[in-house]
Amino acid sequence: MMVVDEAVLGDPVRLAAVHQALRTMSGGFARLDDVATLAARLIETPVAVITLVDNDDVHFLGSHGLPDQISHLKKLPLAYSVCKFVVCADHLIMAQDMLDDPDERLAEHPVANEFGMRAFLSVPIRDHLDRPIGSLTVFDRRPRAWSDPQCDTLMTIAATMLAPDSVTRPGPSGVPAAGDLNDMPDLPVDTEFLRGMVRNLDAGVMACDADGRVVYISRVMREMRGMSGQGTATIEPTMLTAPDNRPLAWEQTPMMRALASGDVITDDVYVRRAGQRMQVFHTIARPIAAADGTIRGAVAVAHDVTALRRVERFRNCHLAVEHILQKAATPAEAAPEALRALTVTLGWPAAELYLIDDATGLLLPVGHWDASGLEADGFFGHVPIRGQGITGRVWESGRAIWEPDISLSTELRTSHERERVEICLSRGVRTALAVPVRDGNSLLGVLTCYAGTQEFEPDLLTVLLDGVAAQFGVFVAQCRAEELSRQLARAQSDFVDLVGHELRTPLTAITANATLLEEEAATLDPDVRQMTQVIARNAGNLQRIANTLLDLAGLDSGHLVLDVQEVDLAALVTSVITAACRDGERLTLVSELPRSLIIAADGTRLRQVIDDILSNAVRYSPPGAPVHITLRADGSMADLCIADVGIGTPAAERARVFDRFFRGSNVRHQGTSGSGLGLSLARAIVLLHGGTIRLDENRPSGTIVCVRLPLSGPPPATPII
Repeated sequence: MMVVDEAVLGDPVRLAAVHQALRTMSGGFARLDDVATLAARLIETPVAVITLVDNDDVHFLGSHGLPDQISHLKKLPLAYSVCKFVVCADHLIMAQDMLDDPDERLAEHPVANEFGMRAFLSVPIRDHLDRPIGSLTVFDRRPRAWSDPQCDTLMTIAATMLAPDSVTRPGPSGVPAAGDLNDMPDLPVDTEFLRGMVRNLDAGVMACDADGRVVYISRVMREMRGMSGQGTATIEPTMLTAPDNRPLAWEQTPMMRALASGDVITDDVYVRRAGQRMQVFHTIARPIAAADGTIRGAVAVAHDVTALRRVERFRNCHLAVEHILQKAATPAEAAPEALRALTVTLGWPAAELYLIDDATGLLLPVGHWDASGLEADGFFGHVPIRGQGITGRVWESGRAIWEPDISLSTELRTSHERERVEICLSRGVRTALAVPVRDGNSLLGVLTCYAGTQEFEPDLLTVLLDGVAAQFGVFVAQCRAEELSRQLARAQSDFVDLVGHELRTPLTAITANATLLEEEAATLDPDVRQMTQVIARNAGNLQRIANTLLDLAGLDSGHLVLDVQEVDLAALVTSVITAACRDGERLTLVSELPRSLIIAADGTRLRQVIDDILSNAVRYSPPGAPVHITLRADGSMADLCIADVGIGTPAAERARVFDRFFRGSNVRHQGTSGSGLGLSLARAIVLLHGGTIRLDENRPSGTIVCVRLPLSGPPPATPII
């Protein structure tokens, strides 16, 4: 809560301190404008003001962001001053949203209503005897939650503004380049401000004057850039590059670009030092402008974002690897390009992928990437020994292994391991990281990467490399599953072809003899006659299964082609319904058919489809239950739907109803006969016509099978399914 204490505001000692400060700051207003500008930019607000307050007036000594409104602000009565509340409280005050603050005085404040400010953060300014004499306040045009670091920064600025000698010494125009502040006896106000502020910042800070001469480099900035000593000669001992690896001249650094353009410059700067990891610094550079708009210099603030950028690069790497794996057919095809993406991201020269061979159980190399340009010299392609070497130990343990310097490792002691170490060292490789490639709990292989310099953050690298290994694991498992599926499909096709041909010959003989026996049935006794009928009936069932298998094999191989002619689909459906009604079963068939529907198709094959769907609907429905058959033209397509109210198909099994030999669990449990081939053959015929077939639920019970066929006939190059 903001409270006005008239005793504090009118205290004679405090008022004397205010008037003394006003006299000593005479002529220094432009410098305090600079302080307000820096405060606004460091806190990232559009407006900042520096004020002193006595018992009658508010005195504006510096401002940023309100050039047209400052004169109006100076005329506001003391009742509207934020400064008086800060002085009375003698500590920081803030508002996250003035228009939504419980204190109605803030909602009615002219700064909120006339200038559109919604939030403020204000800290007291004290004299050298720690008496509150004014405030430093920043405003924002949007509601804002102020963070602790922002509060600390603003308090640091306020604490260093009015140090005893800071406003009375103008200081020399030239400041020793890149020197330590404690060694500078004569400093201008803005540099004095930096003395206290930068000690509380984790970021690196560098500043230059209007001529581009470096006037300050903070300790943190020196550490970031590997600098030592004093003076301008120490400013660029490192190799600076842009994100695209171009060498970065001094004139191209963010600070110098901000000075030259007068704009805020945001960019990443890469620092490369021999024998050390590359570092990335996100740098924001801003010009420092006087009240009249004159550029007085520039300041750059840098944050070490090496780890963050590495994470971002790994995310892009994961996307690149995913794209490569999606296009590849085998691990051997995918490995080189995927490993290239990985090594480029790491900045490492080489990587290799090993997979466990199903046949031999050995860990074999399947692909590598080498950016060194050196001869292989036995480096790639070796077969690891389980439990030996970095790759072999990961194979044995199933855990990632990091060796920061293989030449110093005490774990690599066998002759095989020492041989591998010598090969690595001869290529300049000193660091290795290997991670397991898994699919769930199953170890599929090992991914090993090599570096020439010692790396930092091994835990982060291991976690990120595990992500790439996981991508490989899913891909390898998928490839193996697809290969197994192809093998099973080939085996099933071979089985179908074999059974179809091998059954046909004996079945033909059995059927022929059973037919002869049936013709002599009148001369046989009743028991023999019944056995003859059973033989003939079952031989007929087997003959139909064999014919279906041969049809499927022929359609799959392309040996059977469609005999496409004009067919009246409505008449074809009617004939199938009539034949079903003549079978003598108790049926209720409800049809909705057009007079005629001409389609280009193979009438014999379509009859097989309709026959099988309708017989399924009747077989799996209660006796006399209705079966609905509808046929209609829909644009260029014909839609045939057959719906029953029978037992239906469990939802989890509907995707498999068109697989060969598949029968629903509810069908098997009821003991209903069937081969599981009818819908497979129907699907093959429909797809060969360029159509579709699907199975839907018929509420509250039953099944709807819908066939959709092109009226114009099958396309010229329909794939064989």
